[in-house]
Amino acid sequence: MEKTIPYKIYLEENEMPKQWYNVRADMKKKPAPLLNPVTHEPMTFEDLRPIFCDELVKQELNDTDAYIDIPQDIRDFYKMYRPSPLVRAYCLEERLQTPAKIYYKFEGNNTSGSHKLNSAIAQAYYAKQQGLKGVTTETGAGQWGTALSMACSYFGLDCQVYMVKVSYEQKPFRREVMRTYGAHVTPSPSETTNVGRKILEKHPGTGGSLGCAISEAVEAASTQEGYRYVLGSVLSQVLLHQSIIGLETKAALDKYGIKADTIIGCAGGGSNLGGLISPFAGEKLRGEADYEIIAVEPASSPVLSQGTAGPHKIQGIGAGFVPEVLNTKVYDEVIKIENEDAFEGAKLLAKKEGVLVGISSGAALEAAIELAKRPENEGKTIVALLPDTGDRYYSTPLFTE
Repeated sequence: MEKTIPYKIYLEENEMPKQWYNVRADMKKKPAPLLNPVTHEPMTFEDLRPIFCDELVKQELNDTDAYIDIPQDIRDFYKMYRPSPLVRAYCLEERLQTPAKIYYKFEGNNTSGSHKLNSAIAQAYYAKQQGLKGVTTETGAGQWGTALSMACSYFGLDCQVYMVKVSYEQKPFRREVMRTYGAHVTPSPSETTNVGRKILEKHPGTGGSLGCAISEAVEAASTQEGYRYVLGSVLSQVLLHQSIIGLETKAALDKYGIKADTIIGCAGGGSNLGGLISPFAGEKLRGEADYEIIAVEPASSPVLSQGTAGPHKIQGIGAGFVPEVLNTKVYDEVIKIENEDAFEGAKLLAKKEGVLVGISSGAALEAAIELAKRPENEGKTIVALLPDTGDRYYSTPLFTE
């Protein structure tokens, strides 16, 4: 007898994953290693440890262990906001009159507002275990900075955030949330670092960039005793921590005997797409199951599908490059979403499902809707990751246009 599928599927606390999944262990062709900028040779533990925490370096270099234990302190923190719900979008399906089944994994149910907290708490934990005083990082729109500020506050670590100046000025509420958690937030470029001063000398009116903020954060970490640099995307260690999303999703589906056909995630720095698809991609790599894996990117910055980058308004994805952590052989199709369609997708979910999500979540939903309308997907089960809440986007075109 088929089980009745509830609107929201929640795991019990004792059903939460106790290990992260390392998809690299199941890859026959491993991702390209980080290269030493001087020697151009693969970076070693000794090369990386002046910048990153020791345990995070080990995770970054580990491509053999499929499962890595989640420390109890991190699991206890996860319980504050995990497991996150897997939602059957019944109301949206009714609105669309689609014979496909649409599920979404919503990661916005925490104070930081996004999935970024999954890795932030892990990185803060390892910094604390190493006996460090604090960490430095960069943030663009503010999601990663908010998540890390929250994690550092929990473990009593100093948190220094270099925020891209234009975002620092346009998004004061995000800046102040970080400060509420005790973080020191500096607009980048700044006068506090050598690289910042050089950039300001050459470009005094600049609004900054993520690359500049990264450079300042790395310099700050390397020039202060007891500090390390951390970041929320593009690295294998981050993908490892974000696998909690896919592991929970698969456990929730298995609980009700549901077999996913299509998995959807947005492509940026890798933590969004990789976090959801990793366990499913692992089954696919091992030949245990087959899934259609979909990557979503901005139509005006089609890096994955066409190799060209451009400006777009879908914050959180479309990084303008293909991160080394992303194996482009894993996904089966790239769906390009227009800015306006991402806005409309987020608004439609708010109207029909009562959930306010961010712009990248709207893009993922639009991709799910496009797939649900295809005749070949009749009766198929489609699962999408909605990584963040919408209340961080009040100053963006999602609400102002």
